[in-house]
Amino acid sequence: MIAPKTIMIVVLDQGGLVLAKKLARRFPGAEIHGLSSRVKTEIGFTATTAHLRQLFTAGHSIVGIMAAGILIRALAPLLADKRGEPPVIALSNDGGAVVPLLGGHHGANTLARRIAKLLGTQAAVTTAGDVTLGLALDEPPPGYSLANPPAAKAVTAALLAGEAVRVIGKAAWLAKLKKSPKARAILHVTDKAVKPGKLELVYHPRTLALGVGCERGAAPNEVIALARRTLKAQGLAPQSVACVVSLDLKSDEAAVHALAADLGVPARFFTAARLERKTPRLKNPSAVVFKAVGCHGVAEGAALAAAGPRGALIVPKTALKRATVAIARSPKLIDGETIGKPQGCLDIVGLGPGDAAYLTPDARAALLQATDAVGYDLYLDLASELIADAKRHALPLGAEEARVKLALDLAAKGKRVALISSGDPGIYAMGAPLFEMLERMNKPAWNRVAIHVRPGISAMQMAAARSGAPLGHDFCAISLSDLLTPRAAIEQRLRAAAAGDFVVALYNPVSLRRRELIGVARDILMAARGPETPVLLAHDLGRPTEKLQTIALKQLRAESAGMTTLVMIGASTSKTMTRGTQDWLYTPRGYAVKHAKKTS
Repeated sequence: MIAPKTIMIVVLDQGGLVLAKKLARRFPGAEIHGLSSRVKTEIGFTATTAHLRQLFTAGHSIVGIMAAGILIRALAPLLADKRGEPPVIALSNDGGAVVPLLGGHHGANTLARRIAKLLGTQAAVTTAGDVTLGLALDEPPPGYSLANPPAAKAVTAALLAGEAVRVIGKAAWLAKLKKSPKARAILHVTDKAVKPGKLELVYHPRTLALGVGCERGAAPNEVIALARRTLKAQGLAPQSVACVVSLDLKSDEAAVHALAADLGVPARFFTAARLERKTPRLKNPSAVVFKAVGCHGVAEGAALAAAGPRGALIVPKTALKRATVAIARSPKLIDGETIGKPQGCLDIVGLGPGDAAYLTPDARAALLQATDAVGYDLYLDLASELIADAKRHALPLGAEEARVKLALDLAAKGKRVALISSGDPGIYAMGAPLFEMLERMNKPAWNRVAIHVRPGISAMQMAAARSGAPLGHDFCAISLSDLLTPRAAIEQRLRAAAAGDFVVALYNPVSLRRRELIGVARDILMAARGPETPVLLAHDLGRPTEKLQTIALKQLRAESAGMTTLVMIGASTSKTMTRGTQDWLYTPRGYAVKHAKKTS
């Protein structure tokens, strides 16, 4: 399997960037690193060799879109233990050559094949086992896990020397090997927890479905302990569990997800109607359970549903306090990612100012993983490369509640949804209307959705960073939009900010019809902190038309701002200064006063 660390796609020129973006869309969480002097990427570097060594030492998988020789010369001094090497792949700019250089049996060969398949080419795999035997004994295909990897070297050596192998159990991927019932090398395929012999490899196929039922709020550690004890008592290998399954009413149950994480498998869920169809095959049907949730068995029913029509219940319902588990076996591999449906996920994503360089890694990962993206057309366009594989749902400005409802409905169906805002989603954006609707409607299907807020860089943060440190001391943000907030409340907040001498970031300073409130704000604040107080006008932040200017508070007019302007009004202590050719705006925290006291 691919190494757990992040995949780093390293490019040295503009030609490689096109291919890098294509790969990044297919590998969620992948990062693109570019040589700053030649190509613009979210993460840049100036010294290629040093950067490659840093990534390799950190254990990241490296896909270098560059000549193989560059990677070899950069990493050769670091090579010591091949068992600990992360995957390193060389990829030509046109995608025609995909060469796993290091970590072949630690994910590189698999990753190279995935990339080659995506690009319509062949991976140049050169490891002996793959070439001579046609497979890698220490890297079984998806659906199988090797219980004892250290023994793979000796078994592979025996087969490379021409020896036959004895296969216990069934696995089509081993069919091409030379076999003999008397061979000393053994390949054992079983879902049982067995102790391997000296020259024996044990492979566990993902053929078991573990069904779970539990009371609301059951302790995760108790459910994990119950499942582990049950597997051990039955002599079953945890590595053969393909999924943890339950009723969809339990899709937000922490204990179910904790068990799935403990076993390293997906958590999947079925409707009560689907589980009820399994009633004739249950060992322990319950009228009490039927009355409560609409089916006669959760743990047994879910396990059977996951194992398919030819599956068999091999461990009936086992109960402990507040939870039950049951296990079913399928005659074929179970793809845990495709049965039932997952818990729906809704990511409320902030794009920041719109420039990819200022998108947080957390937000970027959420966009790449989305199956559906909901937002205003402009926001979807700004994120178009990252949501290329997601279904777009564009709604106009002013339709915020409709966007929220659509996003929640999609997530309730098991989708992974990105609800997209500019800036930070929790600051005058989509976060608040979503939680308002969630509280007001209180729909059970919505309540089971996993919701995450993925922060972005807000307009006031960006404006402050561009101009210096105007938010260096206490500050507040006030929106001058009166669409949802009464004017009286806006003016009350302005007076409170004036009295507290806060730096004030004004959002939505003007609109086509609302022009006078910015003058009201100016007058209220000017009465408390003076007409020469510096004011930062930040227009079109993060866009090619970005412009910053500083004026005195007395000069602030409706004409000073537009609908994409953030207005930041300094406190009485805020200052401007020029150093060299650069103008700066900042608000002191008091270090000068502290220093003066020490020296007096």
